[in-house]
Amino acid sequence: MGDHERRLLLDAFDSNWIAPLGPHVDAFEQELASRVGMPHAAAVSSGTAALHLALRLLGVSPGDDVLVSTLTFVASANAVAYQGARPVFIDSDTSTWNMDPRLLAEELEERAARNRLPKAVVVVDLYGQCADYDPILEACARFAVPVVEDAAESLGATYRGSKAGSFGTFGVFSFNGNKIITTSGGGMLVSRDADAIAQARFLSTQARDAGPDHTHREVGYNYRLSNLLAAVGRGQLRHLDERLQRRQDVNRSYRKRLADVPGIEFMPKADFGEPTFWFTAMTIEPDVFGATNHDIRRRLEAADIESRPPWKPLHTQPAYAGCPARGGRVAEDIYNRGLCLPSGSSLTADDLDRVIDTVLATPH
Repeated sequence: MGDHERRLLLDAFDSNWIAPLGPHVDAFEQELASRVGMPHAAAVSSGTAALHLALRLLGVSPGDDVLVSTLTFVASANAVAYQGARPVFIDSDTSTWNMDPRLLAEELEERAARNRLPKAVVVVDLYGQCADYDPILEACARFAVPVVEDAAESLGATYRGSKAGSFGTFGVFSFNGNKIITTSGGGMLVSRDADAIAQARFLSTQARDAGPDHTHREVGYNYRLSNLLAAVGRGQLRHLDERLQRRQDVNRSYRKRLADVPGIEFMPKADFGEPTFWFTAMTIEPDVFGATNHDIRRRLEAADIESRPPWKPLHTQPAYAGCPARGGRVAEDIYNRGLCLPSGSSLTADDLDRVIDTVLATPH
């Protein structure tokens, strides 16, 4: 947090616009939409809320299937469950760790033959790197299946020159406390469809009809972002480029010191775009390195340094036991051997040295 955030927050406070509407909400929507190259945006309380609204606007309902990346945070599937639908999980490819376009196409082709196409596909841009959208969008277009881009971790990333969040019918961003920019909690839904975004705003304010009385003809949600938090988001957005640069520097430092260590491999950087490096993630080959990812994590923890495993694949989560999955071994291997290192934009050179030295000092 810095002076821009403080000044804009105090402006919102002094204006007495405290509720989930106001000039900073409107401005944050416009500025974020412009930044990601989408014409319309609705500011909401979380990335999960934005995902939920996207699926509702696409008509996802009980009995439907929605294809979802398996290597991601659970919110990507929870939003499907909120609509009473069933997530069907698609494995990662080894070259990006994102949804495998080949497996997606196979799943769609088989479902088309059974007249059981999914209602939507939720593609996640993992750890700030875009999925390979050309083959993904081609496959989905062939079967007229809409795409929701879960870009919660990838604000500022690009794919073939276009911005993350601009590839689906809807794009979703998160401003949770651990994201590159934050509103403490918040999210954004973006789209080229003005009517859909207007409907998202309506649904996110309890679906209250216009007029002096409180009439509600359909069920809505309390999902709007407050003017105070939107003011913080506007201040944060002004520093996005420098945050992205710092994440790149952090990732570069890790790779410089660790990439040539036998048994350590970093998440591949695809050649089709620029990632944000929201997290720097690596895998450990214990027979080569001489220790496991868990050994390193415990060593870091003992030095008061937080690290974490990659996302636990959703097809292995107890909450989604019994849901279908295509593939899964790639995501499981990444989870079983992976480790996410401290990656914050505020890390100092001394911080990085301490992390790297602790990794290298792990008995192996």
